[in-house]
Amino acid sequence: MWIRWAKVPVRPVAHGPLRVGCFLYKYTRLLHRCPADGHSAALARNLLTGSAVFAPCQENEMTSTVFITGATSGFGEACARRFAEAGWSLVLTGRRKDRLDALSAELSKQTKVHTLVLDVRDRKAMESAIAGLPEEFGSIRGLINNAGLALGIDPAPKCDLDDWDTMIDTNVKGLVYTTRLLLPRLIAHGRGASIVNLGSVAGNYPYPGGNVYGGTKAFVGQFSLNLRNDLIGTGVRVTNLEPGLCESEFSLVRFGGDQAKYDATYAGAEPIQPQDIADTIFWIMNTPAHVNINSLELMPVSQTWAGFAIDRNRG
Repeated sequence: MWIRWAKVPVRPVAHGPLRVGCFLYKYTRLLHRCPADGHSAALARNLLTGSAVFAPCQENEMTSTVFITGATSGFGEACARRFAEAGWSLVLTGRRKDRLDALSAELSKQTKVHTLVLDVRDRKAMESAIAGLPEEFGSIRGLINNAGLALGIDPAPKCDLDDWDTMIDTNVKGLVYTTRLLLPRLIAHGRGASIVNLGSVAGNYPYPGGNVYGGTKAFVGQFSLNLRNDLIGTGVRVTNLEPGLCESEFSLVRFGGDQAKYDATYAGAEPIQPQDIADTIFWIMNTPAHVNINSLELMPVSQTWAGFAIDRNRG
C-alpha cells in the first residue's frame, strides 16, 4: 500500500479529533484507490482518533527552513509558531515591524529566526531580501505563500478600484514574486521541498461581493496546478490549500476595522481557527516525499458550499 503509517502516539490536536475529520472526505477518496488489505479501514478509523499518521518526510531534515509570508497575524503567525515548535528554522516576512520583532523575540527561544520587514507587492524589496538571506537560512525546504487580503464586500458596481488593485497586487503578484524568487532554492533542496499556496473556497464558489477577491484566489488555484506541472522531476511539491470560514484578523481588515461586521461574520457559527490551518500545513509538508497533496479544501462543519443567489423580485 502506498500510504505509509505507524501506530505511534501523536501530538494532541487542539479542539479534539474533529479537525482531523475535516480531512476525511479527501482521505476517503484516496483510500478507495488503495489495495483491500485491511489497512485502509484501519487508517480511516485511526485518522479520526489521532492514533495513526503519515510517516514524516525524512529528506534533508537537518536543513529544514520554512519561508512564511504575512507572518504577523492569522495563518502566518500560527504557522510560525507550529513550525518553530517542531524545530524548523524560520524566515518570516511582514509589513508591521513591531509585531514581527515581538514574534521573532518569542520564537528565537525555540529555533533560529530571520525576519524581513517588507511588503510582498514590492518586487525590488523582495528581490533584495531573498538574495541577501544569510547562509544558514539559504536552503529553503518549505514556502508558505500566506500573505493576502480581502477588502470590502460590495457588489462590483460599488467597489473601490484602489481596493481591487491592492488585492490583485498582494494576492496575485506578491505570491508570484515570492514563488519565482525562491524556486531556485526550493529546487536546489530537491526531494521533500514543498510550496503551500493559500487559496480560498472563494476561488471555487462565487458569493455576493466576492468579485475580485474570488478571482485572485481562482488564479492561485490555477497557478498552483501549472506550477506543479512545471516542477515535475524536481522533487518539489505544490499544494493549493483552500480554507473556508476562519476566524482571524482577515475579516477585520476586510471590513475596515468594523468590529460589529466582524462579529456578525462568525455569529452563531464555529469557524476554523488559524491553528487548524497551521496544523494542516505542517501535515502537508511532512507527508512522505513521494506524496503531493494537489489541493485541499478545509471548511468548518458549520459551513457548506451550497448557496445560490436568487433574485426574487419578479417584474
